[in-house]
Amino acid sequence: MANPKLVGQAAPVRKYDILSAIGAWGLAAGKVDQRLALRFILLVTARYNWALDRLAVGQREIARLWSVDERTVKRDMARLRDMGWLVLQRQGARGRVSEYGLSIPAILDMTAPHWQAIGPDFAARQEAAPDSPPSSKVVPFPRAAEPRATEKTAGNAAAPGQPAANLPAWGRARAFIARTDPGLDSAWLHPLDPAGREEGCLTLVAPSRYHAHYVQLHLLARIENALRLVDPSIQSVRVLARRG
Repeated sequence: MANPKLVGQAAPVRKYDILSAIGAWGLAAGKVDQRLALRFILLVTARYNWALDRLAVGQREIARLWSVDERTVKRDMARLRDMGWLVLQRQGARGRVSEYGLSIPAILDMTAPHWQAIGPDFAARQEAAPDSPPSSKVVPFPRAAEPRATEKTAGNAAAPGQPAANLPAWGRARAFIARTDPGLDSAWLHPLDPAGREEGCLTLVAPSRYHAHYVQLHLLARIENALRLVDPSIQSVRVLARRG
């Protein structure tokens, strides 16, 4: 999806909103994503051409800007592409750097769970923005802890009057985490579907490769600890991305 050109009197506000959304997403995450958000904000602020939707800068220059080595630049730029935030427009060749564009809808889609942290006025402004994707038009709010009832998760949700202790392990672990962090449950745990259990290892299926990677990197220890509390027979968790 092409970005609408940010021109006119409202353009400065829109630019600051996008950078604010990235910052809120990063600060709500772990140290790895916090650094990535800060680096991305600096790169966009210093080198991105909003009018042309073009970021044309070499890895050596980015490394100098970020105070890191070029291997770190290569890794972080690859991750930004995997997240969909950077879109390769022209591959670099000898004597010419790669050119990227920003996918503002992808940025807004991923940062949407954190808009309310900035403020309800900010969230309302994003909902009305023309470059917000359909999935971002409704800002996620903390949900109840019961997982969705699907073919894979049938039986996870408690029937009326059924005590939480009777929920399967994944439902009880989610309820345990949601009591102290409902936002985390809403944004990251709710989309996970349990897909089987083998030799003390529970398999969870994420809706995307990035979602699976994020959970593995930042939330796995917390999920495993919660599962061990509700079911000591579960010793490990693996997270896979849904195919197709």
